[in-house]
Amino acid sequence: MRQETISKMNIWSRWLFALVFLLAGGRSVAEVGNQVVVLTGARLIDGSGRPAVENSTLVIEGDKIGTVGPSSDKYPTEALVIDCSGKTIIPGLISDHSHIGIVDGTSVKPENYNRENILRQLKQYEAYGVTTVTALGLNAPLFYQLRADQHEGRSPGADVFGADCGIGAPSGAPPAALLPVGKDQLYRPETPDEARAEVREMAARHTDLIKIWVDPLLDTAPTMKPEIYQAVIEEAHRLGLRVAAHIYYLQNAKDVLRAGVDIIAHGVRDKPVDAEFIDEMKSRSAFYIATIGLDETSYIYAEQPDWMKSTFFQSALQPALRAQLSDLGYLNRMRTNPRLAIFKKAVGTNKENLKVLFDSGVKIGFGTDSGAIPLRIPGWAEHRELQLMVESGLTPMQALECATSNAAALLKLTDRGVLEPGKLADFVILTANPLDDISNTEKIAAVWHRGKKVNGPIGSE
Repeated sequence: MRQETISKMNIWSRWLFALVFLLAGGRSVAEVGNQVVVLTGARLIDGSGRPAVENSTLVIEGDKIGTVGPSSDKYPTEALVIDCSGKTIIPGLISDHSHIGIVDGTSVKPENYNRENILRQLKQYEAYGVTTVTALGLNAPLFYQLRADQHEGRSPGADVFGADCGIGAPSGAPPAALLPVGKDQLYRPETPDEARAEVREMAARHTDLIKIWVDPLLDTAPTMKPEIYQAVIEEAHRLGLRVAAHIYYLQNAKDVLRAGVDIIAHGVRDKPVDAEFIDEMKSRSAFYIATIGLDETSYIYAEQPDWMKSTFFQSALQPALRAQLSDLGYLNRMRTNPRLAIFKKAVGTNKENLKVLFDSGVKIGFGTDSGAIPLRIPGWAEHRELQLMVESGLTPMQALECATSNAAALLKLTDRGVLEPGKLADFVILTANPLDDISNTEKIAAVWHRGKKVNGPIGSE
């Protein structure tokens, strides 16, 4: 009798949903009111690393999760019930290292930092299940208005946090030729006093983090002087801000850690990490973001892997980039790049170091450097990074934990990253189980952000 009553209620809920859908001009109930929405029957991976819950019930109340757990009929009788049997739910992915407004098509120029281009990128991240993005440096003043709009849900797309413009080295990293950003998108202090003043300016704008670049660019440029990054870190910490460091070499990573840096924003790629580095990371509770895909994009497209033909990949490309990746001359130049061996070795070293650090108990975040150059593609890059993390030796569950709860912890966000009562209803519904094959994160049935369904399957809209 109880099951029959529930079935009748579900039929009534579906009929009501269809009626409201039509009256609302095609928008979902979740978009037109505060009706409780219940998802039933899915396998649920909550992001904490705990075992998946089979045949779960996820209750959405407004923009947050009400209750979540094993199958239950304890929800309001007027709720809209959606059957997700055979599907898997994971939290929305969180990128700790991306960029916005730098790239448009195949171009990289200051003019790309505009509202239309950035909102396009944030919508693409969201469509690919990346519901929170960290723009880790190279931001113009427009960032703060956009951040406020995304925090309040006034504009579509991923929520965004960031590191203001950041601090680079004069005539050094980030390379001006590769990243020709505007004067208001990057500081390059000559003295410690200048560096401290620039940190104070970013703090006054209420930046989320401070970013520094400490990298000799494969020994082709001067590295930021220790007295500069030491001044940045000290001033940032005095003002209650944490510092993320772009590095490549193990020695630079050790140096900035000893200076007090909080986040290693790229993987160590020149040599294996050692006990000294691991001890420094753990003693300081520093976070590590591998960004394995950063170097892979320097050669992988020339190898024409099968996934390049997929709708999931092709839908992430702007027309100019799609044309470039079909240009035989461009691909041949990529194949014959004199640095090809360096890039491939960097990927291998990065993978090995990630596994060692994870197994050693170092805190691992999640990021890709997507959006920094055209080849690092927003949304798609995050799914590829999950695959590369699993290739490194992490289990699919461990990789997902890094990309959800760990990534939220790096940002000190307690309202997302895990599917628990009271947290934001940011999640992705998949048609296959990513614990069987991590590439199943690409099989998106729907993306929900702040309790609203915002996107269906990639390529369906």
